Amino acid sequence: MRKSTFIVNKMDCPSEERIIRMKLEDTASIKHMEFNIPERLLTIIHEGEPIEILDKLTPLNFGASLKESVQADAGATFEVVDSAKEANVLKLLLLINGGMFFVEFILGVFAESMGLISDSLDMFADASVYMISLYAVGKTLAMKKKSAKVNGYFQIVLGIGVLVETVRRFIYGSDPEPTYMILISLLALTANIYCLYLLSSHKEKGVHMKASYICSSTDVMANSGVILAGLLVMYTNSSIPDLLIGLAIAGIVVRGALAILKIAK
Repeated sequence: MRKSTFIVNKMDCPSEERIIRMKLEDTASIKHMEFNIPERLLTIIHEGEPIEILDKLTPLNFGASLKESVQADAGATFEVVDSAKEANVLKLLLLINGGMFFVEFILGVFAESMGLISDSLDMFADASVYMISLYAVGKTLAMKKKSAKVNGYFQIVLGIGVLVETVRRFIYGSDPEPTYMILISLLALTANIYCLYLLSSHKEKGVHMKASYICSSTDVMANSGVILAGLLVMYTNSSIPDLLIGLAIAGIVVRGALAILKIAK
């Protein structure tokens, strides 16, 4: 039995953790996985050679590399991180992210803001990985892969649609409403701050919950970026800030969707 530690440079959110878990969960040689998202490290207790695991991680394009591989302690015990309270908190986070997707998307269309629409897709991307995980419990591997594939394609369609529409608006012009951009983003910001509050009492109880806290912090920064774009639109009377933030967030969503599709192969 070996204990191998992998560096995963692009693993900065629980979404990436779940994608990796889904990719590796059917690997019989793996006995235990431990994620340290703040440090971007994945430690695995396994049989066989670590290169077999690395070969599965590489296609995800998360920048995985082997840091070290040593003989595992025969008497090692593994900490069980999940608890009922933590599960309930994560389900509530799923509900908040899913709800804000619909709110931001619909109001983003009304406000003609690509920044809001793209940020709504970021909310959806976070929520969708949770939905895959919940749906996959007790299902066969084929059903898990089918669920992931449907979700990945749906995100791709939405993300590419936003990218195409953003380019179209670059060419033909757009007229985003900055007041709505700011107000709706403040609502999304409030939702994510509440997520941080829910996680604050759990973030030291395990790397998984701490990672969720960091991920919500990143969402807060995305919301702040849309608010800043709204202010720039207001004071420059130009749609460029809205289009740029829309492109950036939509690109991140498409990248995540491609990673989901890779695990569904």
